[in-house]
Amino acid sequence: MNNEWPLWEIFIRSKTGLDHKHVGSLHAVDAEMAIENARDVYTRRMEGVSIWAVESKYIHASNPDDAGELYDPANDKVYRHPTFYDLPIELKHM
Repeated sequence: MNNEWPLWEIFIRSKTGLDHKHVGSLHAVDAEMAIENARDVYTRRMEGVSIWAVESKYIHASNPDDAGELYDPANDKVYRHPTFYDLPIELKHM
């Protein structure tokens, strides 16, 4: 019999950030408890504005051994790489 609480992956968005970053994992009974515990553990200095809690069993990752066949097809799509576009001089922060 498994008496262990599910594992949750915690993502925090900082005040200055636009995206959530993975900060760690914790065990909790449900999502509400995971968010409350994440607040206490990972945002003690008021650095976060948003918390995501995702049960680990719902995260699926690619196999690093398959990286070649997974990412190589992007190399033949040169239009995705803006190296050959002429940019106007007015664009200073591109």
